[in-house]
Amino acid sequence: MSVTAAEGFAAAGGHCGIKLDDAFDVAVVVADAPAVAAAVFTTSLTAAPVIELGRLHLNEPRLRGIVVASGCANAGTGRPGLEAVVRVAETAAELIGCQVEEVLVATTGSIGPTLPDHLVRRRLPDLISDLAADPVGAEAAARGILTTDNVTKEAVVQAKGYVIGGMSKGSGMVRPNMATMLAYLTTDAVVDPSTLQAALSAAVESTFNELNIDGCQSTNDMVVVLASGASGIEPDPEVFREELTTLCRELVMQMAADAEGGTRVVTINLSGAADDRVARTLGMAVADSALVRSSFYGGDPNWGRILAALGVAGIALSQDTVRVAYRGRSEEHTSELQSH
Repeated sequence: MSVTAAEGFAAAGGHCGIKLDDAFDVAVVVADAPAVAAAVFTTSLTAAPVIELGRLHLNEPRLRGIVVASGCANAGTGRPGLEAVVRVAETAAELIGCQVEEVLVATTGSIGPTLPDHLVRRRLPDLISDLAADPVGAEAAARGILTTDNVTKEAVVQAKGYVIGGMSKGSGMVRPNMATMLAYLTTDAVVDPSTLQAALSAAVESTFNELNIDGCQSTNDMVVVLASGASGIEPDPEVFREELTTLCRELVMQMAADAEGGTRVVTINLSGAADDRVARTLGMAVADSALVRSSFYGGDPNWGRILAALGVAGIALSQDTVRVAYRGRSEEHTSELQSH
């Protein structure tokens, strides 16, 4: 149970025909009433039309529905691609009974082809009718947003008097900047727009933005959170941010475990940096290094490759103060391992 764990939300998913087999390729999440919304989008300059439409609709931070089509990224498609997602938004708004600006559309899949929006729009009436505020609806939606993923990614945080739930997808083309693939979060806490946006931005920065699967940023990445306020509980902003971060971190770990071609999940812990920006720059230099990655893959604790990656990160440091450890084993131990 994920996006329907919080009060005030229902979800559904199914097959509309974008994918050739019977695999789920469309999902919807709908709020009972206009929900406070916040989002973080990819910074790619070749972003898909859904990003352009999403930024426009989030100017007024309230949403009723989200429609996700998987199997076609609809990126690099220009005006025809934008017109296609607008038609999807218009159809969904009519069926939900809301303004078109209250609908967010997302697409994910192969870059290049234009979204066959008629397939999505034809399926939407049944999906809206099938909306369920239970684990079945949540699981169907989580399946509907997948592309190359092997499993769904769902998580729930039970807070004091309110709930935060979420689903995500992504197992490849992940080295995000400001978002990662697709993630949709819901809460029944009472949160104002500015607090919700601040909490989401902070949570994304320390979770999704620190995941690196293959060093490639996508064109369609977005993370969206909706707050229904149905619980009547208004949490402390800092507490809410921490709980939202906990949820995002759980989804990130599930994505890392399902990475395309992945055999290991590696966590890079870096201490002693002047600030978070420096730590991230150094950490990403290590994570992006093909030589470091190959040593991780081979189970070879080659600390020299890490030292080399740190040295070209553009951050001033003294190699005399650098200490590398694998699972608590210091550089002296790793040197011995290398020599055998």
